[in-house]
Amino acid sequence: MPGPRVNPFHGDEVLPKKVDVVIIGGGIVGVSTALELAEQGLKVAVCEKGGIGHEQSSRNWGWVRLSRRDPREIPLMIEAVRMWETLDTRLGRDTGYKKASITFACATEKQFNTYAEWNKYLEPYQIESRMLSGREFSEMFPGLRTKPYGALHTPGDGRAEPQIAAPAIAEAAREKGAAILTDCAVRGLETTAGRVSGVVTERGLIECDAVVVAGGVWSNLFCQRYGIDVPQLNVMNSVLMTTPLDGGPDGALWTRDFALRKRQDGGYTIASGHQNIVDIVPNSFKYGWSFLPSFREEWRSLRFRLGGRFFEELRLAKHWRMDEASPFEYHRVLDPVPSKKYADGTLEKLSEAWPVFAQARIAQRWGGYIDVLPDAIPIISAVPSIPGFHIATGFSGHGFGIAPAAGRLMADIVSGRSPIVDPAHFRFSRFSDGSKIELMPDMRQ
Repeated sequence: MPGPRVNPFHGDEVLPKKVDVVIIGGGIVGVSTALELAEQGLKVAVCEKGGIGHEQSSRNWGWVRLSRRDPREIPLMIEAVRMWETLDTRLGRDTGYKKASITFACATEKQFNTYAEWNKYLEPYQIESRMLSGREFSEMFPGLRTKPYGALHTPGDGRAEPQIAAPAIAEAAREKGAAILTDCAVRGLETTAGRVSGVVTERGLIECDAVVVAGGVWSNLFCQRYGIDVPQLNVMNSVLMTTPLDGGPDGALWTRDFALRKRQDGGYTIASGHQNIVDIVPNSFKYGWSFLPSFREEWRSLRFRLGGRFFEELRLAKHWRMDEASPFEYHRVLDPVPSKKYADGTLEKLSEAWPVFAQARIAQRWGGYIDVLPDAIPIISAVPSIPGFHIATGFSGHGFGIAPAAGRLMADIVSGRSPIVDPAHFRFSRFSDGSKIELMPDMRQ
Protein backbone atom coordinates (compact mmCIF):
# COMPACT_ATOMS: atom_id res chain seq x y z
CA MET A 1 0.00 0.00 0.00
CA PRO A 2 1.64 3.28 -1.03
CA GLY A 3 1.96 5.65 1.72
CA PRO A 4 0.04 8.28 3.08
CA ARG A 5 -2.63 10.13 1.16
CA VAL A 6 -1.47 13.73 1.06
CA ASN A 7 -3.88 16.56 0.29
CA PRO A 8 -3.65 17.25 -3.46
CA PHE A 9 -1.56 20.23 -4.49
CA HIS A 10 -1.29 21.35 -8.09
CA GLY A 11 2.00 23.03 -8.88
CA ASP A 12 2.43 26.11 -11.04
CA GLU A 13 2.76 25.56 -14.77
CA VAL A 14 4.93 28.59 -15.56
CA LEU A 15 8.61 28.56 -14.60
CA PRO A 16 9.65 32.02 -13.36
CA LYS A 17 12.62 33.50 -15.17
CA LYS A 18 14.13 35.20 -12.13
CA VAL A 19 13.45 35.24 -8.38
CA ASP A 20 15.34 36.30 -5.28
CA VAL A 21 15.45 32.85 -3.67
CA VAL A 22 14.99 29.28 -4.92
CA ILE A 23 14.11 26.64 -2.33
CA ILE A 24 14.98 23.08 -3.29
CA GLY A 25 12.49 20.76 -1.61
CA GLY A 26 8.76 21.04 -1.00
CA GLY A 27 8.59 19.49 2.44
CA ILE A 28 7.22 21.36 5.43
CA VAL A 29 10.52 23.13 6.18
CA GLY A 30 10.92 24.23 2.57
CA VAL A 31 7.41 25.62 2.21
CA SER A 32 7.60 27.27 5.66
CA THR A 33 10.76 29.04 4.53
CA ALA A 34 9.00 30.10 1.33
CA LEU A 35 6.06 31.52 3.27
CA GLU A 36 8.34 33.57 5.50
CA LEU A 37 10.38 34.95 2.60
CA ALA A 38 7.28 35.76 0.57
CA GLU A 39 5.80 37.62 3.51
CA GLN A 40 9.02 39.64 3.68
CA GLY A 41 8.35 40.71 0.10
CA LEU A 42 10.98 38.56 -1.62
CA LYS A 43 10.32 36.69 -4.85
CA VAL A 44 10.53 32.97 -4.13
CA ALA A 45 10.30 29.72 -6.08
CA VAL A 46 9.96 26.30 -4.47
CA CYS A 47 11.20 23.46 -6.70
CA GLU A 48 9.99 20.02 -5.65
CA LYS A 49 10.97 16.90 -7.60
CA GLY A 50 7.70 15.16 -6.69
CA GLY A 51 4.68 16.42 -4.77
CA ILE A 52 4.40 18.84 -1.86
CA GLY A 53 4.96 17.03 1.43
CA HIS A 54 5.07 13.57 -0.14
CA GLU A 55 8.10 12.26 1.74
CA GLN A 56 8.83 12.50 5.48
CA SER A 57 6.74 15.64 5.93
CA SER A 58 3.60 13.51 5.52
CA ARG A 59 4.99 10.31 7.07
CA ASN A 60 5.91 11.48 10.56
CA TRP A 61 3.86 11.04 13.73
CA GLY A 62 2.38 14.55 13.64
CA TRP A 63 3.65 15.50 17.11
CA VAL A 64 4.26 19.16 17.99
CA ARG A 65 6.38 18.83 21.09
CA LEU A 66 8.69 20.66 23.42
CA SER A 67 9.10 17.63 25.64
CA ARG A 68 12.30 15.62 25.28
CA ARG A 69 13.78 18.20 22.91
CA ASP A 70 17.49 18.67 22.73
CA PRO A 71 18.11 21.75 24.94
CA ARG A 72 19.72 23.50 21.94
CA GLU A 73 16.39 23.29 20.10
CA ILE A 74 14.19 24.52 22.93
CA PRO A 75 14.23 28.28 22.12
CA LEU A 76 13.38 27.56 18.48
CA MET A 77 10.67 25.08 19.45
CA ILE A 78 9.08 27.57 21.83
CA GLU A 79 8.75 29.93 18.88
CA ALA A 80 7.35 27.08 16.78
CA VAL A 81 4.63 26.32 19.33
CA ARG A 82 3.65 30.00 19.37
CA MET A 83 3.45 29.94 15.59
CA TRP A 84 1.37 26.74 15.45
CA GLU A 85 -1.18 28.31 17.81
CA THR A 86 -2.07 30.97 15.23
CA LEU A 87 -0.99 29.20 12.04
CA ASP A 88 -4.46 28.21 10.81
CA THR A 89 -5.61 31.83 11.08
CA ARG A 90 -2.47 33.06 9.36
CA LEU A 91 -2.86 30.58 6.51
CA GLY A 92 -6.63 30.78 6.25
CA ARG A 93 -6.49 26.97 6.17
CA ASP A 94 -6.65 23.98 8.47
CA THR A 95 -3.45 22.20 9.55
CA GLY A 96 -5.16 19.98 12.11
CA TYR A 97 -3.24 21.61 14.96
CA LYS A 98 -4.55 21.02 18.47
CA LYS A 99 -2.95 21.53 21.86
CA ALA A 100 -3.62 18.18 23.50
CA SER A 101 -0.54 17.28 25.63
CA ILE A 102 2.13 14.63 25.19
CA THR A 103 3.16 12.18 27.90
CA PHE A 104 6.34 10.09 28.00
CA ALA A 105 6.15 7.06 30.28
CA CYS A 106 9.21 6.18 32.39
CA ALA A 107 9.70 2.47 32.91
CA THR A 108 12.37 2.81 35.62
CA GLU A 109 13.45 5.17 38.37
CA LYS A 110 16.63 5.90 36.42
CA GLN A 111 14.64 6.98 33.39
CA PHE A 112 12.31 9.05 35.58
CA ASN A 113 15.27 10.89 37.08
CA THR A 114 16.76 11.53 33.63
CA TYR A 115 13.47 13.03 32.43
CA ALA A 116 13.26 15.13 35.59
CA GLU A 117 16.75 16.50 34.89
CA TRP A 118 15.72 17.34 31.34
CA ASN A 119 12.63 19.11 32.61
CA LYS A 120 14.85 21.67 34.36
CA TYR A 121 15.80 23.05 30.93
CA LEU A 122 12.27 24.41 30.62
CA GLU A 123 12.29 26.27 33.93
CA PRO A 124 13.84 29.52 32.56
CA TYR A 125 11.04 29.70 29.99
CA GLN A 126 8.18 29.11 32.45
CA ILE A 127 6.82 26.27 30.31
CA GLU A 128 4.36 24.00 32.09
CA SER A 129 5.77 20.49 32.21
CA ARG A 130 5.85 18.15 35.16
CA MET A 131 6.70 14.68 36.36
CA LEU A 132 3.81 12.35 37.14
CA SER A 133 3.87 9.56 39.68
CA GLY A 134 2.82 6.10 38.59
CA ARG A 135 -0.55 6.64 40.26
CA GLU A 136 -1.10 9.98 38.51
CA PHE A 137 -0.20 8.37 35.20
CA SER A 138 -2.77 5.60 35.70
CA GLU A 139 -5.44 8.15 36.59
CA MET A 140 -4.67 10.10 33.42
CA PHE A 141 -4.91 6.98 31.20
CA PRO A 142 -7.67 4.80 32.66
CA GLY A 143 -7.86 1.37 31.11
CA LEU A 144 -4.16 1.21 30.27
CA ARG A 145 -2.61 -1.82 31.94
CA THR A 146 0.95 -0.50 31.60
CA LYS A 147 2.09 0.65 35.05
CA PRO A 148 5.25 2.74 34.66
CA TYR A 149 7.35 4.20 37.46
CA GLY A 150 6.18 7.66 36.38
CA ALA A 151 6.04 9.96 33.38
CA LEU A 152 6.91 13.33 31.88
CA HIS A 153 3.77 15.28 31.01
CA THR A 154 3.72 18.51 28.97
CA PRO A 155 0.22 20.02 28.60
CA GLY A 156 1.34 22.61 26.02
CA ASP A 157 2.46 19.97 23.54
CA GLY A 158 0.11 19.05 20.75
CA ARG A 159 -0.38 17.61 17.32
CA ALA A 160 -1.14 18.52 13.72
CA GLU A 161 -1.91 16.55 10.57
CA PRO A 162 1.16 15.84 8.40
CA GLN A 163 -0.91 14.98 5.32
CA ILE A 164 -2.53 18.42 5.21
CA ALA A 165 -0.06 20.81 6.87
CA ALA A 166 2.62 21.19 4.17
CA PRO A 167 0.10 21.64 1.31
CA ALA A 168 -1.76 24.25 3.39
CA ILE A 169 1.44 26.21 4.01
CA ALA A 170 2.40 25.93 0.34
CA GLU A 171 -0.97 27.30 -0.79
CA ALA A 172 -0.59 30.26 1.56
CA ALA A 173 2.94 30.91 0.30
CA ARG A 174 1.61 30.93 -3.25
CA GLU A 175 -1.05 33.45 -2.26
CA LYS A 176 1.80 35.67 -1.01
CA GLY A 177 3.46 35.47 -4.42
CA ALA A 178 5.70 32.40 -4.23
CA ALA A 179 5.94 30.10 -7.24
CA ILE A 180 5.39 26.48 -6.15
CA LEU A 181 6.68 24.05 -8.77
CA THR A 182 6.01 20.34 -8.45
CA ASP A 183 7.55 17.59 -10.60
CA CYS A 184 10.36 20.07 -11.10
CA ALA A 185 13.70 18.70 -9.93
CA VAL A 186 16.71 20.97 -9.61
CA ARG A 187 19.67 19.45 -11.42
CA GLY A 188 22.28 21.88 -10.20
CA LEU A 189 23.50 25.39 -9.47
CA GLU A 190 24.62 28.20 -11.71
CA THR A 191 27.35 30.41 -10.24
CA THR A 192 28.89 33.70 -11.29
CA ALA A 193 32.22 34.76 -9.79
CA GLY A 194 31.86 31.96 -7.27
CA ARG A 195 28.43 32.91 -5.93
CA VAL A 196 24.96 31.56 -6.65
CA SER A 197 23.33 33.11 -9.71
CA GLY A 198 20.69 30.53 -10.59
CA VAL A 199 19.53 26.93 -10.66
CA VAL A 200 19.04 24.59 -13.58
CA THR A 201 15.79 22.66 -13.27
CA GLU A 202 14.46 19.92 -15.50
CA ARG A 203 12.24 22.61 -17.02
CA GLY A 204 14.95 25.21 -17.52
CA LEU A 205 16.95 27.93 -15.77
CA ILE A 206 15.73 30.12 -12.90
CA GLU A 207 18.00 33.05 -12.12
CA CYS A 208 18.33 33.85 -8.41
CA ASP A 209 20.61 35.36 -5.78
CA ALA A 210 20.17 32.69 -3.11
CA VAL A 211 19.36 28.98 -2.83
CA VAL A 212 18.10 26.98 0.15
CA VAL A 213 18.48 23.20 0.06
CA ALA A 214 15.69 21.75 2.19
CA GLY A 215 15.79 18.34 0.56
CA GLY A 216 15.55 16.04 3.56
CA VAL A 217 17.20 12.71 2.81
CA TRP A 218 18.28 13.99 -0.63
CA SER A 219 20.31 16.93 0.68
CA ASN A 220 23.56 14.99 0.97
CA LEU A 221 23.47 13.85 -2.66
CA PHE A 222 22.77 17.35 -3.99
CA CYS A 223 25.36 19.06 -1.82
CA GLN A 224 28.21 16.63 -2.39
CA ARG A 225 28.16 17.52 -6.08
CA TYR A 226 29.60 20.88 -5.01
CA GLY A 227 32.10 19.57 -2.49
CA ILE A 228 29.77 20.34 0.43
CA ASP A 229 29.86 17.36 2.77
CA VAL A 230 26.65 17.01 4.79
CA PRO A 231 27.29 14.06 7.18
CA GLN A 232 23.83 12.61 6.89
CA LEU A 233 22.41 9.12 7.26
CA ASN A 234 18.81 7.95 7.12
CA VAL A 235 16.65 5.96 9.53
CA MET A 236 13.38 4.27 8.57
CA ASN A 237 10.33 4.27 10.82
CA SER A 238 7.20 2.23 10.14
CA VAL A 239 3.83 3.76 10.98
CA LEU A 240 0.20 2.70 10.80
CA MET A 241 -3.07 4.57 11.08
CA THR A 242 -6.34 3.17 12.29
CA THR A 243 -9.92 3.84 11.34
CA PRO A 244 -11.86 6.04 13.82
CA LEU A 245 -11.94 4.57 17.32
CA ASP A 246 -13.94 5.61 20.38
CA GLY A 247 -12.60 5.43 23.91
CA GLY A 248 -8.93 6.20 23.28
CA PRO A 249 -6.95 9.11 24.77
CA ASP A 250 -7.00 12.63 23.37
CA GLY A 251 -3.38 13.34 24.32
CA ALA A 252 -0.38 11.65 22.70
CA LEU A 253 1.53 8.99 24.61
CA TRP A 254 4.97 7.40 24.29
CA THR A 255 6.09 4.20 25.96
CA ARG A 256 8.93 1.89 25.06
CA ASP A 257 6.54 -0.48 23.32
CA PHE A 258 4.28 1.96 21.47
CA ALA A 259 3.67 5.60 20.62
CA LEU A 260 0.26 6.93 19.62
CA ARG A 261 -1.61 10.10 18.92
CA LYS A 262 -5.21 10.79 18.04
CA ARG A 263 -5.90 11.98 14.52
CA GLN A 264 -8.30 14.65 13.39
CA ASP A 265 -10.51 11.96 11.79
CA GLY A 266 -10.87 10.10 15.10
CA GLY A 267 -8.38 7.36 14.26
CA TYR A 268 -4.88 6.97 15.68
CA THR A 269 -1.37 7.15 14.31
CA ILE A 270 0.62 4.35 15.96
CA ALA A 271 4.30 3.41 15.78
CA SER A 272 6.91 1.64 17.85
CA GLY A 273 8.42 3.74 20.59
CA HIS A 274 11.90 2.36 19.97
CA GLN A 275 12.22 0.23 16.82
CA ASN A 276 13.79 1.93 13.79
CA ILE A 277 15.53 0.36 10.81
CA VAL A 278 18.94 1.59 9.69
CA ASP A 279 19.80 0.40 6.20
CA ILE A 280 23.51 -0.17 5.72
CA VAL A 281 24.43 1.87 2.65
CA PRO A 282 27.70 3.18 1.16
CA ASN A 283 27.46 6.36 3.26
CA SER A 284 27.29 4.18 6.39
CA PHE A 285 30.99 3.52 5.94
CA LYS A 286 31.77 7.11 4.99
CA TYR A 287 30.08 8.59 8.07
CA GLY A 288 30.14 5.65 10.48
CA TRP A 289 32.87 7.14 12.67
CA SER A 290 31.00 10.46 12.98
CA PHE A 291 27.86 8.59 14.05
CA LEU A 292 29.60 6.26 16.51
CA PRO A 293 28.60 8.30 19.61
CA SER A 294 25.01 8.35 18.36
CA PHE A 295 25.01 4.61 17.69
CA ARG A 296 26.31 3.97 21.21
CA GLU A 297 23.58 6.14 22.69
CA GLU A 298 20.72 4.84 20.54
CA TRP A 299 21.69 1.19 19.96
CA ARG A 300 18.60 -0.09 21.78
CA SER A 301 16.32 1.50 19.20
CA LEU A 302 18.22 0.66 15.99
CA ARG A 303 17.87 -2.44 13.82
CA PHE A 304 20.66 -2.54 11.22
CA ARG A 305 19.78 -4.10 7.87
CA LEU A 306 21.84 -4.95 4.81
CA GLY A 307 19.64 -5.32 1.75
CA GLY A 308 18.50 -3.79 -1.49
CA ARG A 309 18.85 -0.21 -0.31
CA PHE A 310 22.64 -0.62 -0.29
CA PHE A 311 22.72 -1.38 -4.00
CA GLU A 312 20.09 1.24 -4.85
CA GLU A 313 22.24 3.96 -3.32
CA LEU A 314 25.41 2.46 -4.78
CA ARG A 315 23.91 2.79 -8.25
CA LEU A 316 22.79 6.40 -7.75
CA ALA A 317 24.72 8.73 -10.02
CA LYS A 318 26.92 11.13 -8.07
CA HIS A 319 27.68 13.35 -11.06
CA TRP A 320 25.48 14.27 -14.01
CA ARG A 321 25.34 16.89 -16.71
CA MET A 322 22.86 19.74 -16.51
CA ASP A 323 21.32 18.66 -19.82
CA GLU A 324 20.56 15.12 -18.67
CA ALA A 325 18.12 13.70 -16.14
CA SER A 326 19.37 13.72 -12.56
CA PRO A 327 18.78 11.00 -9.94
CA PHE A 328 16.05 13.19 -8.46
CA GLU A 329 13.98 12.76 -11.62
CA TYR A 330 14.18 8.98 -11.35
CA HIS A 331 13.09 9.03 -7.69
CA ARG A 332 10.12 11.39 -7.51
CA VAL A 333 8.90 10.06 -4.16
CA LEU A 334 10.92 7.91 -1.77
CA ASP A 335 8.26 5.46 -0.58
CA PRO A 336 9.89 2.66 1.43
CA VAL A 337 7.99 -0.50 2.22
CA PRO A 338 7.09 -0.40 5.92
CA SER A 339 7.98 -3.18 8.29
CA LYS A 340 4.70 -5.03 8.80
CA LYS A 341 6.37 -6.90 11.64
CA TYR A 342 7.15 -3.73 13.58
CA ALA A 343 3.96 -1.84 12.72
CA ASP A 344 1.51 -4.67 13.35
CA GLY A 345 3.52 -5.96 16.29
CA THR A 346 3.24 -2.55 17.89
CA LEU A 347 -0.53 -2.56 17.53
CA GLU A 348 -0.66 -6.04 19.07
CA LYS A 349 1.33 -4.85 22.09
CA LEU A 350 -0.88 -1.80 22.40
CA SER A 351 -4.03 -3.92 22.23
CA GLU A 352 -2.72 -6.19 24.99
CA ALA A 353 -1.85 -3.21 27.19
CA TRP A 354 -4.99 -1.21 26.40
CA PRO A 355 -8.05 -3.34 25.55
CA VAL A 356 -9.90 -0.49 23.81
CA PHE A 357 -7.35 -0.75 20.98
CA ALA A 358 -8.24 -4.38 20.38
CA GLN A 359 -11.15 -2.89 18.40
CA ALA A 360 -8.77 -0.87 16.19
CA ARG A 361 -8.70 -1.61 12.48
CA ILE A 362 -5.69 -0.76 10.33
CA ALA A 363 -6.54 1.73 7.59
CA GLN A 364 -3.02 2.12 6.18
CA ARG A 365 0.66 1.45 6.82
CA TRP A 366 3.64 3.40 5.54
CA GLY A 367 7.37 3.78 5.94
CA GLY A 368 9.38 6.98 5.99
CA TYR A 369 13.08 7.85 5.92
CA ILE A 370 14.25 10.33 8.57
CA ASP A 371 17.35 12.40 7.73
CA VAL A 372 19.73 12.29 10.69
CA LEU A 373 22.92 14.18 11.59
CA PRO A 374 25.60 13.01 14.06
CA ASP A 375 24.43 15.35 16.84
CA ALA A 376 20.71 14.92 16.03
CA ILE A 377 20.00 18.64 15.60
CA PRO A 378 19.53 20.28 12.19
CA ILE A 379 21.63 22.43 9.94
CA ILE A 380 19.95 25.80 9.38
CA SER A 381 22.76 27.80 7.92
CA ALA A 382 24.52 29.61 5.15
CA VAL A 383 27.44 27.77 3.53
CA PRO A 384 30.48 30.07 3.44
CA SER A 385 32.22 28.25 0.57
CA ILE A 386 29.47 29.26 -1.90
CA PRO A 387 28.01 32.72 -1.17
CA GLY A 388 24.24 32.62 -1.54
CA PHE A 389 23.99 28.89 -0.76
CA HIS A 390 22.07 27.73 2.33
CA ILE A 391 21.05 24.42 3.92
CA ALA A 392 18.06 23.51 6.09
CA THR A 393 18.25 19.76 6.65
CA GLY A 394 19.02 16.96 9.11
CA PHE A 395 16.05 17.50 11.41
CA SER A 396 16.58 14.00 12.83
CA GLY A 397 12.92 13.17 13.42
CA HIS A 398 12.15 16.54 15.02
CA GLY A 399 11.33 18.48 11.86
CA PHE A 400 7.55 18.52 11.61
CA GLY A 401 6.80 20.29 14.87
CA ILE A 402 9.67 22.75 14.65
CA ALA A 403 9.14 23.54 10.94
CA PRO A 404 7.33 26.90 11.18
CA ALA A 405 10.11 28.39 13.31
CA ALA A 406 12.86 26.63 11.34
CA GLY A 407 11.44 28.22 8.19
CA ARG A 408 11.42 31.61 9.89
CA LEU A 409 15.04 31.22 11.06
CA MET A 410 16.19 30.11 7.60
CA ALA A 411 14.37 33.05 6.01
CA ASP A 412 15.97 35.44 8.51
CA ILE A 413 19.43 34.14 7.63
CA VAL A 414 18.78 34.39 3.89
CA SER A 415 17.36 37.92 4.04
CA GLY A 416 19.80 39.24 6.62
CA ARG A 417 17.04 40.04 9.09
CA SER A 418 17.67 39.71 12.85
CA PRO A 419 17.22 35.96 13.52
CA ILE A 420 14.28 34.74 15.56
CA VAL A 421 16.74 32.82 17.81
CA ASP A 422 20.51 32.56 17.96
CA PRO A 423 21.41 30.26 15.02
CA ALA A 424 24.88 29.30 16.31
CA HIS A 425 23.94 25.74 17.31
CA PHE A 426 22.61 25.07 13.80
CA ARG A 427 25.60 26.33 11.82
CA PHE A 428 26.94 24.05 9.09
CA SER A 429 30.55 24.76 10.07
CA ARG A 430 30.22 22.87 13.36
CA PHE A 431 31.12 19.71 11.47
CA SER A 432 34.41 21.16 10.20
CA ASP A 433 35.57 23.81 12.70
CA GLY A 434 36.78 21.40 15.37
CA SER A 435 33.65 21.65 17.51
CA LYS A 436 32.91 18.64 19.68
CA ILE A 437 29.85 16.75 18.51
CA GLU A 438 27.58 16.49 21.54
CA LEU A 439 24.41 14.49 21.99
CA MET A 440 21.50 14.92 24.35
CA PRO A 441 21.53 12.09 26.93
CA ASP A 442 19.46 9.06 25.96
CA MET A 443 16.17 9.15 27.88
CA ARG A 444 14.87 5.77 26.72
CA GLN A 445 16.93 3.69 29.11
